Amino acid sequence: MSGGCCCIQCIQTSEIGIVERLGKYDRLQDAGMNFFCCPFEYLAGKVSLRVQALDVRCETKTEDNVFVEVNVSVQYQVQRDKIYDAFYRLSNPTQQIRAYVFDIVRSVLPAMPLDEAFEAKEHVALEVKKALSAVMDEYGFVIVQALVTDIAPDTKVKNAMNEINASKRMKEAASEKAEADKVLLVKAAEADAESKYLSGVGVARQRKAIVDGLRDSIKQFSGNVHGTTPKDVIDLLLLTQYFDMLKEVGNHEYTATVFLPTEGSSGTNVRDSLLQAQAGQAMMR
Repeated sequence: MSGGCCCIQCIQTSEIGIVERLGKYDRLQDAGMNFFCCPFEYLAGKVSLRVQALDVRCETKTEDNVFVEVNVSVQYQVQRDKIYDAFYRLSNPTQQIRAYVFDIVRSVLPAMPLDEAFEAKEHVALEVKKALSAVMDEYGFVIVQALVTDIAPDTKVKNAMNEINASKRMKEAASEKAEADKVLLVKAAEADAESKYLSGVGVARQRKAIVDGLRDSIKQFSGNVHGTTPKDVIDLLLLTQYFDMLKEVGNHEYTATVFLPTEGSSGTNVRDSLLQAQAGQAMMR
């Protein structure tokens, strides 16, 4: 809006106006409604005091010749006491910042292998911030923060890295499973050994009890029946056990065992016994 030689222009909050008089810098104008003497004075431009963000995507390669795309986010702000430098000394500050980010990233990452590059994101961000701060301060800009938001290799490289990691995990899982199987086998062997030991202890105690019982029986029988010797008592006990065994074997439904008496190594007794058994079976039919 203008009337006569008086012009009015409004400047938004967080902005500073640059006023020129007859083509020459004259003063800075704060936010609000401002009056200018036209056409001698005019508002040449505005400078924002807000923190601004610039995202830079840069392609480079690592020490092991893997090409990656690096995303860097730079947050910068114009210094209030250097507004003149920020407006007049740089025609395109974002392009200047972008060029420095490219230069720094392409000088730092090629000295690192890919795995180390992923771990060095903070180091790269600090290098970017330090280099930009030293350069851009001269032009009235302060670098608030620089962040490496992403390091993305080629899709094939990603898939290969995933396969390597999966193979490593499978190897570790197989090793853990083998170790678990080993523990199970060792524990099973220990349990079997302990079971056999306890079984042996039980059998030994059983036999000791039998021997003790036989000894007591022999002493009691010899004392009650005069004229008997310990050998006679043992023979009697063995004969009793023999008949008990035959009874036990005969009680089974599908018994197919034949007990044949034998004397020495002669085969005649065995033959005669088999013939007698066959004849007895025929008579039972």
